[in-house]
Amino acid sequence: MIYTVTLNPAIDYIATTEDFKLGELNYADSAQMTFGGKGLNVSAVLSTLDVPNVALGFIGGFTGDAIIKMAQEAGVKCDFIRLEGQNSRINVKIKSGEETELNGKGPVVSGTALNALYSRISELKEGDILVLSGSVPSGISPTIYMDLMSRLPKGVKTVVDASGQALKNALSLKPYLIKPNAHELGDIYGVKIEVKTDAVFYGRKLVDAGAENVLVSLGGGGAVLVTRDEAYEMNAPEGEVINSVGAGDSMVAGFLTAITKGEGLLDALRLGICAGSATAFSETLATKDEILRLLSAELR
Repeated sequence: MIYTVTLNPAIDYIATTEDFKLGELNYADSAQMTFGGKGLNVSAVLSTLDVPNVALGFIGGFTGDAIIKMAQEAGVKCDFIRLEGQNSRINVKIKSGEETELNGKGPVVSGTALNALYSRISELKEGDILVLSGSVPSGISPTIYMDLMSRLPKGVKTVVDASGQALKNALSLKPYLIKPNAHELGDIYGVKIEVKTDAVFYGRKLVDAGAENVLVSLGGGGAVLVTRDEAYEMNAPEGEVINSVGAGDSMVAGFLTAITKGEGLLDALRLGICAGSATAFSETLATKDEILRLLSAELR
């Protein structure tokens, strides 16, 4: 079973208006609401690819109820820990030529709630996969991913899709997979990653630091996968990028889908890139048909 952790899920309220004017009354031409959070995105794409999974994390209040409802409608099984007396956050995104974002402040996670999450992940079994993704909210230690990993039973694989100190802390516990994008990888080493050879070079440093596999997403440039013994490079399919939100999460879901079916790393990289690209070419997270269509085209 695959489990995902989203520490600070949200409702994303996305409004589109032709000419947004700061300080004035504006009217939306269209609006939509969806759940937000990297772990939930991974779960949703796993679900569309028919891979059983469970979403873990913290939710609160009526907004938390709405997040669960929308996630369940996307086929996600939820097992969130409820934060009493608090609401999960709402993020507002205004699209008007450029995109403006105002992310809400998440609820405070109590020690009791945190211990409940520790207890829940300690119940995982050998062969399970735990995906830890997204930023660490204020009030939670930047060692949280390392703390969660240290409580896992033997034989549980971990995937870490985070940045900065949270990622660095997790390396000491030898995660099965980490997935920085080019910007995040460059930030770790104070460089700019511009070509695949750069991604391979610095990806090897992360392998040396403890990661078993390093998957570096390069947007339209595709991705590289670095292991202890090999480095694979692959281009992305051609297409019009409509919305990059969730593309990296979709890549993780595609990669893990192939792994859980017993496919090799190269096939996992291919499915990961196709899943990420399918989301980038869509208004929302990609569907199974959209992913498989790109995969079929790539295999011809």
